[in-house]
Amino acid sequence: MGRGDLTNTEWARLEPHLPVSGQRGGRWTGHREAINGILFRVRTGIPWRDLPARFGSWKTVYERHRRWSADGTWDRILCAVQADADLAGRIDWSMVGVDSTSCRAHQHSAGARKRKPHVPKKGTTPRQHRPDEGLGRSRGGLTSKIHLAGEGGCRPLAFVITPGQWGDAPQMTAVLERIRIPRPQGGRPRTRPDHLGGDKAYSSRSNRRYLRRRRIKHTIPEPKDQRANRQRRGSRGGRPTSFDREIYKRRNEVERTINRLKNSRAVATRYDKRAYVFHGTVTTAAIRLWLRP
Repeated sequence: MGRGDLTNTEWARLEPHLPVSGQRGGRWTGHREAINGILFRVRTGIPWRDLPARFGSWKTVYERHRRWSADGTWDRILCAVQADADLAGRIDWSMVGVDSTSCRAHQHSAGARKRKPHVPKKGTTPRQHRPDEGLGRSRGGLTSKIHLAGEGGCRPLAFVITPGQWGDAPQMTAVLERIRIPRPQGGRPRTRPDHLGGDKAYSSRSNRRYLRRRRIKHTIPEPKDQRANRQRRGSRGGRPTSFDREIYKRRNEVERTINRLKNSRAVATRYDKRAYVFHGTVTTAAIRLWLRP
């Protein structure tokens, strides 16, 4: 077993959720070697062609990662691993934080060919395809942004990838809508945390209205300009927002989640041209965090 490869314990958790057959009905061969190659590339950020020979053909490893990113296999595996963790009581629902992080896009991630404007056939468009490829130009150059929700154990529950210049507040709803942890023993999937924490970027009337409608308690500070505007409007400005400083101290958990996720160099710097492949790369890094004890 090489450095960074799946341990026997991690493999035992992952193996039951892997697909048995491919798109054409043939059985997959040797998942463990290919997945170790994918994890090696995600952790180091090297070009696919430079994968060590011990992982087999680089093209086989890349194609498996690309296919599983396109058809949602990585998403289903992440969901299954999270369900196992929830069943074992390893998810801390008492506090879920939302935050975002920018990922500098390498020059090799630009220049993807535009897809044809005609309507594609059913099943030909990747699940996480974005027409803008999740790339945006800001003061720092080409960037992508990962908006995520992390639980108290510093592991990601759900995330959304957007161009780097997109704001945080409009993406909070999209991130929370992606939290869906199945319950293998029966019942509806869990979609709501006990408490939500976020910084001032998520303070908006629409976000607070959405959280109240879903009956999610939240701790989000109110910026000075919003407070002044509310006070200026008097009774029409609404009631003051509640804020608990002790609970807000736990916001560092989502920041630590981002740090753990960006320990993978292919996440900290985007090398993938297609948005759905980069989404699969981030998902793979998240799966590895959930597999660890």
